[in-house]
Amino acid sequence: MRIRNLSFWVVALIGLLADQITKQLVVRNFELLESLPLWPGVFHLTYITNSGAAFSLFSNGAEWLRWLSLAVSLGLMALGVFTRFSRWEQVGYGFILAGALGNGIDRFQAGEVVDFLDFRLINFPIFNFADVFINVGIISLLIATLVSPRIENGNGRNN
Repeated sequence: MRIRNLSFWVVALIGLLADQITKQLVVRNFELLESLPLWPGVFHLTYITNSGAAFSLFSNGAEWLRWLSLAVSLGLMALGVFTRFSRWEQVGYGFILAGALGNGIDRFQAGEVVDFLDFRLINFPIFNFADVFINVGIISLLIATLVSPRIENGNGRNN
């Protein structure tokens, strides 16, 4: 038996595990707001929580974000079961699923997301691997649209 979109499922599983393991390491080894400079002034591990979406948007009353994460995750899993993806699409959707599940699990368990990647050189908001995976997934899907052949005249040949 062959699994449809195997890379999609593998990327999603590995990404989800990486996200959840790193968050648990931070929660178990840091106090809230504690920061460890790995490269002082440039990159720190800083434990914060975020009840909102990316960059703390919608942080007040963002109960609906947990349901959005669940809907996106279920929708992507349904696509993975019923649709054939190209390789780049499998990678892209797999990363997005990993990110949606990772942050969704946090929202259902604690009502907030654990963030810890702190790039201070550019004063960027603190984020986590789920956020990284969502962005990598979007980039992969953009690549998929650029490398996929286009059928423009309807005769089945690429022009």
